[in-house]
Amino acid sequence: MTTWMRCHWDDEDIWFYFEVDAEGWVTRQVELQGPERVPLAAAALAEWDRAYAAGTWSEYERRYGGTAELPVSEWEGHVPEWLAADAFEAVWRAARRDLAARSR
Repeated sequence: MTTWMRCHWDDEDIWFYFEVDAEGWVTRQVELQGPERVPLAAAALAEWDRAYAAGTWSEYERRYGGTAELPVSEWEGHVPEWLAADAFEAVWRAARRDLAARSR
């Protein structure tokens, strides 16, 4: 079962939005910083895996960032706020659009 959540990191004023698979791995991740919620990342694990296999992962990470490297069960100190799928999708689409436009 897929779930969606967000967490806030106060030190850097970053909101992290996560799509998590049944095993607890992050499949998509968005990072928004500051009061303007400027997108820093909007990465999908499947896309990153394809870019890695093609030897283009560094370009992918420059454009879209990466996803968490540990399953959520191993995270400490994060209190998630659960989201509906459509709330995550709206944030995902906006962040991807902004990051793609910046990289042109």
